[in-house]
Amino acid sequence: MEFDNMIVRVPDNAPTIEAFGDTMILHLSSNDTGGRLSLWTNITPAGGGPPPHYHENEDEWFWPISGDAEFLIEGNWSKVPARSAVFAPRGCVHAFRNPNQEPLEMMIQTIPGGFDEFFAECSTEFSRGGAPNMQTIVEISARFGIYYSDLQT
Repeated sequence: MEFDNMIVRVPDNAPTIEAFGDTMILHLSSNDTGGRLSLWTNITPAGGGPPPHYHENEDEWFWPISGDAEFLIEGNWSKVPARSAVFAPRGCVHAFRNPNQEPLEMMIQTIPGGFDEFFAECSTEFSRGGAPNMQTIVEISARFGIYYSDLQT
């Protein structure tokens, strides 16, 4: 699918998706961009963040907006100040966490798009009430080429 027109999405019209304790404010979905990219603001509560994982299909970059973040880089946690750019190429085990007392806002982009579709599908499992079935989350993740590492630090 090709797009020849610009797309503008104002914040008030951005859909939100909730999963993994985070909120995704979707600025550009993979559907909006013909699969080229997904772009969103991610809001992570204090102490939150995903487990170590890697993507087979997407490169991902992060830009902390509202505070410091911590990133798992080559097996070590590193503090990254707000307004820094972090790039995780596909295949690279990575994770982030919010060390702040307040929610952490980060702009995140994946290239190509599709991560928003993964997050939306996981959202259904998280919205069922109670603890999500983690085997289902792992299966959804695998369908999207996302795998969790046994790396524990």
